[in-house]
Amino acid sequence: MTGELRIPDGLGWVRGTAAGREWLAELPTRLAECVDSWSLRIGPPFPYAFASLAVPAELPDGTPAVLKLQYPDAESEHEPAALARWAGVGAARLLGHDPGRRALLVERCVPGSPLSDVPAPEAVTVLAGLLPRLWVPAGAEFRSLAQEAAGWAERLPGKWERAGRPYERRLLDAALGRLAELVDDQGEQVLVNQDLHAGNVLRATRESWLVIDPKPLAGEREFALAPIIRGAELGHSPAAVRYRLDRLSAELGLDRERARGWTVGQTLAWGIADGQVFPGHLEVVRWLLGEE
Repeated sequence: MTGELRIPDGLGWVRGTAAGREWLAELPTRLAECVDSWSLRIGPPFPYAFASLAVPAELPDGTPAVLKLQYPDAESEHEPAALARWAGVGAARLLGHDPGRRALLVERCVPGSPLSDVPAPEAVTVLAGLLPRLWVPAGAEFRSLAQEAAGWAERLPGKWERAGRPYERRLLDAALGRLAELVDDQGEQVLVNQDLHAGNVLRATRESWLVIDPKPLAGEREFALAPIIRGAELGHSPAAVRYRLDRLSAELGLDRERARGWTVGQTLAWGIADGQVFPGHLEVVRWLLGEE
């Protein structure tokens, strides 16, 4: 790649903070250092980006890869550890890691089309096959779902107030209630991915489908359904949301009500970010609470 580094539009939100502007300013230097350190050939950044800069890369032996420079948020901090723990089983392989630069070198999925491109029933079948392979015992290096849920519960009321109370109080109370009910009596703690949706599963050659961009936690299996149930990639309607909840909980032998509760709690927690409200998340919570 030659010329000025073009920052994808999806990363524009980081300009809203001093830390974000500093990270953007450092990206060209970090990118150049990684290219030199790993002796890479790279291309222009992938256009889709929200929490990292990702560019296609080629190793000296011709192996295709992806070079990622992460925005230094807590949710993606343990992505390298998760990829290393999975060791290529159901997920892209970790080829290199530079902790100081928050840089990852990851197996490139070829052809790389997302699971969201296939019909929803087929995509859910793929996800039902992938999830048990990813539920490996979680080590002490991973943040626990209990810790994460406590943070959501602590921050939610303030975020709601600062955003101008963008949704009815009953949603806030319901989410806080679900989190309080679920956190202390979880099942076996395994490695779960709090951002596993159909856009983060890509078609590949080594395996038919591989997971990318994990945001890992140590938690119970029911929680792992939350991002899939919420994700609009496979349909955004009450029927589509309940289809994913019903089918995945049944086929994987999970407690449907716990999966529903975790989805309500995490979806509302993620419904406001940096002052931006995500209406689709609020709709999902209303649809799930509408069963009561």
